[in-house]
Amino acid sequence: MLKIDLEQGVVHIDSLEGVRTVAIGSPEAFHLISRAWLRSGWDAKYVYGFSWMGRPIIQLPEDMLRIQELIYAVKPDVVIETGIAHGGSLIFYASLMKAMGHGRVIGVDIEIRPHNRKAIESHEMFERITMLEGSSIDAGIIDKVHDLVRPEDRCMVILDSNHSREHVLAELHAYADMVAPGSYIVACDGIMQEIVGAERTKPEWISDNPQSAVKDFLEARSDFILEEPVFLFNEGNITERVTYWPNAFLRRIK
Repeated sequence: MLKIDLEQGVVHIDSLEGVRTVAIGSPEAFHLISRAWLRSGWDAKYVYGFSWMGRPIIQLPEDMLRIQELIYAVKPDVVIETGIAHGGSLIFYASLMKAMGHGRVIGVDIEIRPHNRKAIESHEMFERITMLEGSSIDAGIIDKVHDLVRPEDRCMVILDSNHSREHVLAELHAYADMVAPGSYIVACDGIMQEIVGAERTKPEWISDNPQSAVKDFLEARSDFILEEPVFLFNEGNITERVTYWPNAFLRRIK
C-alpha cells in the first residue's frame, strides 16, 4: 500500500516488512506511483481521449513520443503496423515520415470500417499510407505485405492488433524476416500481463499476452534480442518508461 504525502514530499510504502518512507522524487517512488497511475488510467480509459491530426489514436502519449524518437533514429523506409482501428497511429507514423522527407507506412487490419477508411483515405497524410484488410497472420495478407516491401527497404514492424499470445507469436514469426538488422519489432500492449483483475481484463491475461509471445519468440530466434532503446536526452533521475508497452522492443542483431 502507498500513502503519498505531498506536503512532506514523501511516499510511505507499507509492506510485509513494515513501513518505509522514500522521497517522492526518488526513482522507487516514481516507479510505484507510475504503476498506480497506469492502473488508474486503464480503469478510467485515459488513452481513449487523444487524437493525432484529427484521428483518434488510443495510445499512451509517452509511448508515441518514445517511438517517434526510435523511428527518427532508425529512419526506416517502411513502417508496417498491424491494427488500424481509427487510423490515428497510421497518420502519426506517416506524419513523421513526411517530416523526415522519407518513408511510408503499411497498415493491416482484419476489419477496416467504412467510416474509418473514408477518413484515412481523405487525410492529407494518406499519400504515404497503404492499407490492407484481412488477418495479419493470413498467408495471403503476409504475401501482399511482402510484395509491397522492396528487398532494399529498411523496415520496422509494430504489432498492435490481436494481443493474444498465439496471435502475437504468429505475427512475430511472420514479419521478423522483413525487419532490417538494427531495426525493431515492437510488440505493443504487454501491460495486459500487469493489470489482471482490473476492469475489462481477463484472468488468462496473466499468460495470454504479448510479453509471453515475446519470450516464446526469443527462444526460437537468435537474431533478435529484447532491448530497451537508448533515448539520447535525459537530464533527470528516471531511466524507465511509463508505458503500456513493457518488454516490447525487439532489435534485430543479424
